[in-house]
Amino acid sequence: MARLFGSNGVRGIVNQEFTIELASGLAAAVGHLLGKDIAVGRDGRTSSPMVRDAVVSSLLSVGCNVHDLGAVPTPALQYMIKHMGWDGGVMVTASHNTPEFSGIKVEAGDGVEVSKDTEAKIEELYFKGDPKPVTWDMVGQVYSYDSMDSYIEAVTSHVDLEAIKERSFKVVLDTGNGVASITAPEIASKLGCEVFTINTEIDGTFPGRGSEPTPENLGALKELMKATDADLGVGFDGDGDRSIIMDEHGVAVWGDSSLSLIADWYMETHPGITVVTSVSTSQRLEQVVEAKGGKVHWCKVGSVLISRAMVDLGAPLGGEENGGIMYGPFLPVRDGAMVMSLLLHIMAERGKPLSELIAEQPMGVKGKDKIPCPNHVKDEVLRRLPEVADAPIVDTTDGVKLIWEDDSWVMVRPSGTEPIARVYAEADTEEKVKQLIEEYKKKASELIESLK
Repeated sequence: MARLFGSNGVRGIVNQEFTIELASGLAAAVGHLLGKDIAVGRDGRTSSPMVRDAVVSSLLSVGCNVHDLGAVPTPALQYMIKHMGWDGGVMVTASHNTPEFSGIKVEAGDGVEVSKDTEAKIEELYFKGDPKPVTWDMVGQVYSYDSMDSYIEAVTSHVDLEAIKERSFKVVLDTGNGVASITAPEIASKLGCEVFTINTEIDGTFPGRGSEPTPENLGALKELMKATDADLGVGFDGDGDRSIIMDEHGVAVWGDSSLSLIADWYMETHPGITVVTSVSTSQRLEQVVEAKGGKVHWCKVGSVLISRAMVDLGAPLGGEENGGIMYGPFLPVRDGAMVMSLLLHIMAERGKPLSELIAEQPMGVKGKDKIPCPNHVKDEVLRRLPEVADAPIVDTTDGVKLIWEDDSWVMVRPSGTEPIARVYAEADTEEKVKQLIEEYKKKASELIESLK
């Protein structure tokens, strides 16, 4: 049976790989498996209203009641599912992918994306052509909600509003023409910040910049930070669950550095916890966590795997190097606005600018790039790559991670959602990172060409 779910939902080019029929069939399976009350939200892509209508119609046809939140960030939908006690949810989004993509993320009743086992059951039902529609008198109903005030109140309840307000921070937000525009500026304002924004008009063509908040895409954010003498900059992805942070100098902060800082702060009052992260995160995170009696639980790359491991282990913190941080006391899912709020809290509490707080973390220099990699050669590339590597340690937990004696490492991992392979590296110097990335981009590209 073919796999439909990647590392973070089902995605594809609209009306090609990702069709209305696919969205409808998946939604029917979701409704049949998860329960009668299903929440639905969507991002701001031009195709999302079309896909949303198909999802809603299909859920109604199998007897579900649909709780429609409209255009909403993914973490807001997830919060409302748990808060309202609904059975699950469907978020229509392709997250950071380019405008021609659409997709869905499926949420369980605890507000966390469904497990891999549940994804497999959804796929099995879809390929069987089940479930069948209910009779006319069993068709569900649609209820509409304006949930933003509830979500915003919940996020800000986890930080010290008065302490943050006293600092009168200047914050610049680049919401990337995505649905974070609905919530992030409101949250920053409620925290007493002077807020400057860019790309806040929701537009599914993403005219302001690419929908993935990479440092290369955030030049305008950096310039606005400089012009306003801002304390913090935040660039969001298309559905608002992931963010890249910039310090007061306009320097991008990797997600594992943010996670390290949040772990260091949280463990002052909660020593001995477990922090969940993927193998693409800095191994030096262990220094911070173990210094306070804690443990790092390593897993494969993918926010779903991290979130579900947090649930299974009762871990309060998790995160990815790409900017997805999960704060369990709120909800063990990625939430860019929650991360923004936590960092402002820590800056206020410790009385230091973000650059100093990040400099205190023992992270090395990191880098990331990507290369084209057709889906049909991914497995063979991973099998052969260790044969052309010269590293003493090879870790195949996820992709191929090559580790040297000086703790520098490089990892090649095919994407679960796109025909690309990502190349990650960490070392003591930027020069060494660039050298590792270029060397293994070349080796992986040569393998890919030989297998086409």
